[in-house]
Amino acid sequence: MAKFVVAGFVSIVAGRANCPYFAKCEIVADHLLQSLPDFKVHKIVKHPEDWQPWLQSLCEKNDWKHEHSPIIWRELVDRGGKGSLLGGFNEFMEYVQGYYGYTSDMQTDLMIKIAKENFKTSLKDMEEEAIKKNQIKPMSIWISGALNPACYILIPILLSGEIFGEKTLINLNLLDVEGSMPSLNGLQMEVEDMACPLLHKVSVYNTLRKAFMDAEIIIILDDTVPDENQSLEDCYKDMINLYQDIGVRIDTFAKFNARVIVAGDHILNLKMHNLLSGAFSIDHNNIVVLSTQLEGEAKAQIAKKLNVNTRDVNNVIVWGNIGRTTYIDLHRARVHRYESAVWGPPEFSHPVLEVLNDSKWIETEFREAVNSHRSTVQKMSKRPIGFSLAAAIYKVLHCWYFDSPPGEIMSLGVVSKGDFNIPLDIIFSVPVRFCGGKWVIQTDIEISEETKNKLKYIVQELKMETHLNFSPISEGEIESSLSSTAEPHISESEEISPKENSVIEE
Repeated sequence: MAKFVVAGFVSIVAGRANCPYFAKCEIVADHLLQSLPDFKVHKIVKHPEDWQPWLQSLCEKNDWKHEHSPIIWRELVDRGGKGSLLGGFNEFMEYVQGYYGYTSDMQTDLMIKIAKENFKTSLKDMEEEAIKKNQIKPMSIWISGALNPACYILIPILLSGEIFGEKTLINLNLLDVEGSMPSLNGLQMEVEDMACPLLHKVSVYNTLRKAFMDAEIIIILDDTVPDENQSLEDCYKDMINLYQDIGVRIDTFAKFNARVIVAGDHILNLKMHNLLSGAFSIDHNNIVVLSTQLEGEAKAQIAKKLNVNTRDVNNVIVWGNIGRTTYIDLHRARVHRYESAVWGPPEFSHPVLEVLNDSKWIETEFREAVNSHRSTVQKMSKRPIGFSLAAAIYKVLHCWYFDSPPGEIMSLGVVSKGDFNIPLDIIFSVPVRFCGGKWVIQTDIEISEETKNKLKYIVQELKMETHLNFSPISEGEIESSLSSTAEPHISESEEISPKENSVIEE
């Protein structure tokens, strides 16, 4: 079975259409459609401004030669392939008369009237389409530090519809300050090549000038790596300036309820502290530090020791200063599917400390393994860590939108509310649960005096960091500072000598 495809355009002359021949072809095709049960027709109407490029593209694709409106060709229904060109108005009328015995006596005035109605209809359709497009407001997601390997892994997850919904279009904005534009343009092309249905637009930037415009989700991956011949002190000062600038841009351009995740390897609490100093109007409860990655690394070491899957270990708590000094708390940690003399249903679990029953391993091998894990992975793979970082960001976002799994807590760096004797407004990693789109600190957790003292140590370290003092703290200094309500004395002339990431154990 064959069908005719009638395509034409409406040109504009004094507000009227200028293609009455297409209008007549349309009427003739409609008559045949009603009179002949096997006749099929598909009509295409193009705006005058779109007609010539469209016609040229059509003819090039099919190797046709045709310059005027209308154009008529035949296709096999549901077969595809190259169509058979019939011609224009005259060829169509001759074919209809000879093949179907039909002749139209439509007057020119009527042809012009119908063409005018076609033009009005096409304008109305265009207006409705424009209104629909304006009603669709894509979600704006920004990733800063977009050349980080984790970004490449994260992008397909963000565009999958799993977190933000299968009908939510996304404007993806990829920022890497001082990054190479060719590299960013290459990344942009890769994202476009994915042909994700939910991707509305992808843009790349290497300056903060237009950063975080209309942002609803902001993921910050910018990390601190000293340049050649640059001191660590100068490196961290540059980092502080960058994060303060980021905070100002977020405050100025992002939506007031934007959700921000600060991730990376080094001094994350200080980064968030400086970001907050520039962001005043954004809800500070919507800005968090990613300690979930370190939590996952600790779970992996425990799972390896117990010969279980990493997902079988939960409720490990990471307290403190991410990228500096943390305390990994196993007192509430549980392990599922552990082979022992006591078995139970799938939801049954054992306390990790009871199963391990090896304080020496916890205080030595476990601590050393967690401390050196990222550098070990990077040396072995010869690239920055990407998968675990992207997975941790995904987990936080998923819980933020869909709440935490029942009974499960996670570690997150947030603005202190004064719980666990942690001073107000200090950025500190604590156990939280997500509920109703907000994180809630799990204040029902009881901690020992020993744990409290370890948290006090980290608090003092964080206070010193806000003055750019990274000198190690002695026990005597801690006791002295804890016995006084006054701020510790910080000398601006003291040399900055940050220690390696450290974990305080049980």
